[in-house]
Amino acid sequence: MANFTMNEKILRRNQTLLWSAVGLGILFVLYILSPVLTPFMMALALAYILSPGVRYLERILIPRWLAVFIMVTLLIAIFLGILLVVIPLLRRELNLVIEQLPNWIALYNLNWAPRIDRWLGVDSQLDTAHIRSMIQDALTGTDSLFNTFVSYLQSSAPTLIFMVVSAFLVPVLLIYLLLDWEKFISSFRELIPRRFLVPTVRLLQDIDTLLASFLRGQISVMLILAFYYSMGLTIAGFDSAIPIGVLTGMLVFIPYLGFMLGLLLAIFSSLLQFDGYYGLIAVGIVFGFGQVLEGMFLTPKIMGNRIGLHPLFIILAIFAFGKIFGFFGVLLAIPMSAALSVVIRRIYAKYRSSSFYTND
Repeated sequence: MANFTMNEKILRRNQTLLWSAVGLGILFVLYILSPVLTPFMMALALAYILSPGVRYLERILIPRWLAVFIMVTLLIAIFLGILLVVIPLLRRELNLVIEQLPNWIALYNLNWAPRIDRWLGVDSQLDTAHIRSMIQDALTGTDSLFNTFVSYLQSSAPTLIFMVVSAFLVPVLLIYLLLDWEKFISSFRELIPRRFLVPTVRLLQDIDTLLASFLRGQISVMLILAFYYSMGLTIAGFDSAIPIGVLTGMLVFIPYLGFMLGLLLAIFSSLLQFDGYYGLIAVGIVFGFGQVLEGMFLTPKIMGNRIGLHPLFIILAIFAFGKIFGFFGVLLAIPMSAALSVVIRRIYAKYRSSSFYTND
């Protein structure tokens, strides 16, 4: 009997090691194929976000296919709405920068170039005519922007084709995933070994609770900050207050990058619209208070610090997921890190209670 029990334990251990090796192999293959799998991962993430909305519409007696159509259409409308805010704003700011560039160069030559000459002993004067000539050569010369753009398209054709295909592929994959979401969940449950079913389901439920809390809190923070930045810049007298404010609030979900993009747009807008330092001071006050509002009130009160990730870990996650999945990985860095943190905490708790740790 003892030998039978020992053999059974050895068999289970060998099976665990075998399937662990298989799992690691699958993860390695997924890493190798990560560029190809990016649209599938994006569709999977969007399906996870939209599936509660589909279930809610089903509960009010809307057919599932129609509920999926409504949710996907709403998502596309939000995405197009953001583009309609961003593209005109960037085009307007770029045109104003080009118009104001000679004035900025003249101010630099008058106020800053003499100081740099005294401090560093170098001639830092900028020649407007020379810069204009360089721009003209870039536009019409042998190394024109058009030729450079054509060369870039030729060298990056596979990447561009993949991006275009992905843009059309993601909505199709999203529709299929949402239509059969419950079937996918049931099939995944059937793959879990029965002796691991209960702890695995509990772990997934904890991850789902954490991600749901994060998404609800993040959306609330985005809306509040979009309203705050729009109102703050409007009171300060910015012509582009609402587009910059809405864009800054909506991009808060991209850690650090979203805030920095909004800040840069606000600085450019202040330089183009206001004389002196009023615009820069207003931007500093609005965005500085916005950071205090987000970091000391909104995030702790609304999101409750449930994720509990250290800023260094967040930065590492941004670079790691960005390296694997590109820009889409940057967007998923925090929620994926939060999900991994649940797994790591479980593993750490098991380690602390194991005989390997407690025994001398």
